[in-house]
Amino acid sequence: MGGYRLYIDIPMPFGESRAIEFAEDVISSCFTSERGRALLGKYGLSQVNYRLGHDLDRQKSNHLMKNENGHVNNKKCTIVVTDDDPDQTEFEWANGAHC
Repeated sequence: MGGYRLYIDIPMPFGESRAIEFAEDVISSCFTSERGRALLGKYGLSQVNYRLGHDLDRQKSNHLMKNENGHVNNKKCTIVVTDDDPDQTEFEWANGAHC
């Protein structure tokens, strides 16, 4: 089956650093918490892809992923939740601290 994706758009009146902090808090509390893992497991899901965009971007940039020059890219961040460890506290992130 497949083909559908859940997109949630949360407008934030913050500057970049506060938006990054908020995004990390939301993703962490929604998907790495016991309740979040249980919800994903209920539907047989184990991966969540996400990014932090900006309204003025013409492309789908991810402001959570910046290189050493401050340039963003358009790759999504990924969290992988495993069923092997119901008490999982470490999560596989795509790369970097959170993506």
